[in-house]
Formats: sequence, structure tokens, C-alpha cells
Amino acid sequence: MRLLVVCWKLLRAALHAAGGWCTIRFRFPRMSPDAQAREVERWSRRMLEIFGITLAVQGTPPAHGPVLLIVNHISWLDILTIHAARHVRFVAKSNIKAWPVLGSLSTGAGTLYIERERRRDAMRLVHHMAEALRGGDLIAVFPEGTTGDGRGLLPFHANLLQAAISAGAPVQPAALRFAVSSTGETSYAPAYVDDDTLLQSVWRTLSAPPLTAHVCFGDPQDSHGRERRAWATELHAQVQALRASTGADNSATGSSLA
Repeated sequence: MRLLVVCWKLLRAALHAAGGWCTIRFRFPRMSPDAQAREVERWSRRMLEIFGITLAVQGTPPAHGPVLLIVNHISWLDILTIHAARHVRFVAKSNIKAWPVLGSLSTGAGTLYIERERRRDAMRLVHHMAEALRGGDLIAVFPEGTTGDGRGLLPFHANLLQAAISAGAPVQPAALRFAVSSTGETSYAPAYVDDDTLLQSVWRTLSAPPLTAHVCFGDPQDSHGRERRAWATELHAQVQALRASTGADNSATGSSLA
């Protein structure tokens, strides 16, 4: 019976993803940016429902840009969850762009790509992010640089904060946690780390009991006069505190990286 339930969810998710691709391909060119953002939020909330995941939002999402959102990174579900709360432009690995269907969905949602194999590409991305922030965009980054297991935070990389400093844009910390809805205990089913494959993570998530995706938004912070490494350390502590407010055990520590 569980196998049938998981397969049914996968089929519905595939159909919903196909519908999203059609929307981006044929409807987005005729829609305003605000209408596109609302559509991404609606589509993301529906996908969470298909997966059996309830969205719980604490704090106030950014109403408009420019804002650089700083979020901890756990799973492939993170971008979907944040988009369900508030559409933003994410920074993601460039290889996602080539994924069938998902790459088109990511690009259509306004994702900015970075080639992590090229060290100098970070400088290009920072300039691009700063320009987008000056234009009033909402941008989100995962300062850990990779997914953690959800038990704590990895050290924060500070380099992408330079985009907010250069653009004079505020930075808003936020925290994610996935929990079993019936007990409130942290769920590690969506984790996507180490030797996990995407299929394994998706299967664990769909096989798990109903989950709640907790998103906690902190207060925006002025970027003027900031030094990025010191600021990354402060933001790390603040995201830890936001995770704790959702019921997480914040036992892990980390520091900022250049």
C-alpha cells in the first residue's frame, strides 16, 4: 500500500511539474513580473500539498526588494518551500540548468546560476547579484554552499554578502526545518547529503509520515558599513536562533568563510 501511495504522489508531482513547464513556456511571456511571482508561489504551495507537506511560516517574508535572503540548506525541497512562502530569485549550481523539466522550472523562476568549478565565477555572480539588487530584486542564497543534514549549520561563506554591501541592500536571515507533523520532531527524510541520490531523498520524503516545512523569517538588516566576514558570523548565529524558534536543537556550531 505504501508503494502505491508513493507512486501516486510521484505521478501527480510529475503532472504538476509538466503543468508548470507549460505555464513558463507559454503563459509567462504574457504575464507581468508580479503575476509571475504569484504563479510561482501558487505552484510551489500546490507541489508541497502533493508531497503531503504543510507549510508553516513564522515572521514576515520580504514584501519587496531589494533584499538578500540568507537561508540554511537541507534539501532539494528548500527552494520549493521558500517559493511557497515568497517568490525570490535563488542562486543555484549551474548544472541544475541542464536538468530535464526542473532546469526549465528553475530558470523560469528567475534563478541565477554559478559555476562552482570556476573560482572566478563567484566574482561575476556577485556583480550580477548587485545589479539585480539595485534593480529591486529579491534574491536568496544558501551561505553554507552545500546541504547539511538538518542537525546544525555548516560554516557560512561570506563572499556573496558582498553583493548586498555593494548594492546597499538589506539582508534578511531565515531558517528552514522539516518536522513530522504529528509530533513536531525534526524529520531527516528530506535530507540530501553525502552519498544520497536525488531519487533516494525524494523516495524517503514521499514515504515519510506527513511533514511540516517550517520557515522562520528574521528581521532585515542594514548593509551599510558592514564587513562581510564579521557579518557572516553574526548571520550564522541568527539563523541558528531562528531554527531554535521552530523547535530545532541547535547544538552544532560553525564560522564564516571568505
